[in-house]
Amino acid sequence: MLDQLREEVCAVAKRAQADGLCKHKSGNFSALDADAGLVAITPSGVDRDLLAPKHIVVMRLSDGTVLECPEGLRPTSEYLMHLAIYRTRPDARAIVHTHSLYATSFAIVGRPVPAVIYEMFTLGTSQARFPVAPYARPGSPELADSVVDACRESDCFLLERHGAVALDETDVAGAYLKACYVEEISHLYFNALQIGGGAEPATFSAEELAAWHHPDDKA
Repeated sequence: MLDQLREEVCAVAKRAQADGLCKHKSGNFSALDADAGLVAITPSGVDRDLLAPKHIVVMRLSDGTVLECPEGLRPTSEYLMHLAIYRTRPDARAIVHTHSLYATSFAIVGRPVPAVIYEMFTLGTSQARFPVAPYARPGSPELADSVVDACRESDCFLLERHGAVALDETDVAGAYLKACYVEEISHLYFNALQIGGGAEPATFSAEELAAWHHPDDKA
């Protein structure tokens, strides 16, 4: 299981770099083996072009003890945030933290992103928005504390003056897909504000998003 998680986390980290959701060495990624209580997480400061599954660090969820780590490497400096999310959301199995352009732009100004398109219904947003977790220094225990309310509200949220986070109940590929939607919806919201001269566009309510069902499903 751990070998598979290492491969999946490494592949998504590389994809995020290639897709432009994380540039240089920014962002971090993890997946949880819930049965073993172990987290596979990206290391700090490794070039994504050189990143390999063997570089992925294994930590214990309960206390953050590093169990497996190549010599000279450390887990991402934001591992406390990942552990806090897993502990707050026992259903979470993977976390993606990106510094994508439009989502991070709204994070810089501390502005939640509302549901401007219907796809928001797939992203676990109970209040029809990407909320903003209040600012705390990256890597600090305070950052870990700051994300608790946001991750309870939504699978996807912004970190004030920092970036974006997405979690998934299945795997890291699912978390990455949500992160892609966060960036796309943030971009669309930005465009709508520009086109409308700064006026807020029409948005979907949480009730409207929750009411969607496939036409073949029983209402």
